[in-house]
Amino acid sequence: MAKNPFDQFSKQLLEEILAPLGSVEITLEVPGESQYVDVYFQPSVPPAITPANLGLLGRIAQTPCLLEPFRNQPTPADIRSCLLKLYQVHGDYERKARREHERIPENDLPYLWILASSASENLLNGFGVSSNEDWGSGVYFLHPSFRTAIIAINQLPCDKTTLLLRLLGKGQTQKQAVDEVIAFDAREPRRAAILRLLASWKISLEITGQVEAEEELMMVLSQAYLEWEQQTEQRGEAKGRQEGRQEGEQSLILRQLTRRIGDVTPDLQSQIQALSLDQLEALGEALLDFTEPADLVGWLQDNRVE
Repeated sequence: MAKNPFDQFSKQLLEEILAPLGSVEITLEVPGESQYVDVYFQPSVPPAITPANLGLLGRIAQTPCLLEPFRNQPTPADIRSCLLKLYQVHGDYERKARREHERIPENDLPYLWILASSASENLLNGFGVSSNEDWGSGVYFLHPSFRTAIIAINQLPCDKTTLLLRLLGKGQTQKQAVDEVIAFDAREPRRAAILRLLASWKISLEITGQVEAEEELMMVLSQAYLEWEQQTEQRGEAKGRQEGRQEGEQSLILRQLTRRIGDVTPDLQSQIQALSLDQLEALGEALLDFTEPADLVGWLQDNRVE
């Protein structure tokens, strides 16, 4: 489940961007003791868009993979935890292959990508990583048998191929990425989608009372929020600050629900549109665990939505 606003933003951003390329599962439970993969991706054949359009993220998404974003630099224990989840998923793949009397090639096993806002030399050396000229700076690979790479987002080159990953960075790295998104042509669909997600992140921080603790981040998100609000007002979709917020949240949540559980009936859409801003935020976190329409119906009933 989403533990904080960054978890929610990173999962929604990756789901938003990767959905045209294949199947995206958020908070995937792995076998054994309860553990969850942040994002599990399975490419479709053929994808709805060309992976190259997504730059480095599109290259990553050409094979099945686990994506684990970290707002702060992960600890060695964090990375070992990610590795454990990866091998539990591998074990599940191999058990399924044995049941079907098949052999799964090593290269068909999912890859783990640890998306770290930063990674110190000591951290990287501790896992014996190596770089690869074909992938550029900031991408570090463990031994091939581990099927794992660490991306130090703050070390990525500042170009369009890394933009989507730099949005998950921190400080100046993230600010530069947000500025690049704002500079997109207003007709660019990806601009509107990313601004909505950034605006939702800002609202989450305000609702959870983390504004002071994330003052630097709030400055970055405020700029994105103003752009999103202006764009919403220009389309005539907002009639004031509070209403604009709610409308944006409703639009974002309905899109996420459609991706996770299929089409949302008009009756359920009406119930969602009747939710308060606080309730919309709560639904935004809860839907990450939805797998079928009954989950949404149950949530609305539990929250006494008429």
